[in-house]
Amino acid sequence: MKKIAIINGHPNESSFNFGIADAYKKGAEQSGAEIKEIIIAKLQFDPILHFGYQKRMELEPDLLKAWEIIQWADHLVWIHPVWWGGLPALMKGFIDRLFLPGFAYRYRDNSVWWDKLLKGKAAHIITTLDQPGWYYRLFYGRASVNQLKKSTLEFCGVKPVEVTYIGIIRNSTKVQRDVWLQKVKELGRRQ
Repeated sequence: MKKIAIINGHPNESSFNFGIADAYKKGAEQSGAEIKEIIIAKLQFDPILHFGYQKRMELEPDLLKAWEIIQWADHLVWIHPVWWGGLPALMKGFIDRLFLPGFAYRYRDNSVWWDKLLKGKAAHIITTLDQPGWYYRLFYGRASVNQLKKSTLEFCGVKPVEVTYIGIIRNSTKVQRDVWLQKVKELGRRQ
């Protein structure tokens, strides 16, 4: 049985991203997968890495529980909007605080190389946009995807990482949103 962690990075529980997370969950459950969710907006934690990596901050209980879920899962589904070309601040803070040296990766002594501590996991990024996905890739270089996929997940050993773009959200109709939700439900079924 596949173990899937759905990580929702939108801070507003009435957002379309929550509908996307629910659709994915329903599809994955239909395929027999076991699901656990991390709703970043509901976690109690300080999103600021106050000392950078010079001094370790104590992890709050919600972050420890989230890390247990990430370790448990063999597939991570990240759902988030693109804001100003990047990740929402709360989601970035979640990553900063949790994807730490010794947790997600480990630098080797006297080397430029590192150990990827999340090997064996795969991921899927589902991101919403107020522009077409092709436009975001071509004109903005898909900054949020590069940050999450390459600089975080793949850096820590998560591979493969698929990406699905959903948009244009701003002017979408209920009919269009229903089509997207069906598409996401099908993605969940296929995992």
